[in-house]
Amino acid sequence: MSKATKFVVDCMQPIRDEIFEISDFHQYLIEHFKVGKNGKAGQLGDDVTIKMEKYSVIIVSKNAFAKRYLKYLAAKFLKKNDLRDYLRIVANAKNSYQLRYYSVDEETEEQE
Repeated sequence: MSKATKFVVDCMQPIRDEIFEISDFHQYLIEHFKVGKNGKAGQLGDDVTIKMEKYSVIIVSKNAFAKRYLKYLAAKFLKKNDLRDYLRIVANAKNSYQLRYYSVDEETEEQE
């Protein structure tokens, strides 16, 4: 049996600004996460647990999956909720992602 893998998605900034509902994101991950041999969305079984904390979502998986898959699902959620123009998902550590705002200030300074 392989070691369980733990990933964290930090959503603190958009939750504090009240433009993001963590419960919606948590539910989206549960419904769309594909795992195991059957690969059907929403059938997590005992292989994957997705927990919600105050400002983050924690995914613990017994089966190996690509960290990039989590980024893909988060980006799809942002697109579905029309937040993709304002937020992006960035890796901030080996096993964690963070939702951040696009920094408009840096882009305008580069253009000048």
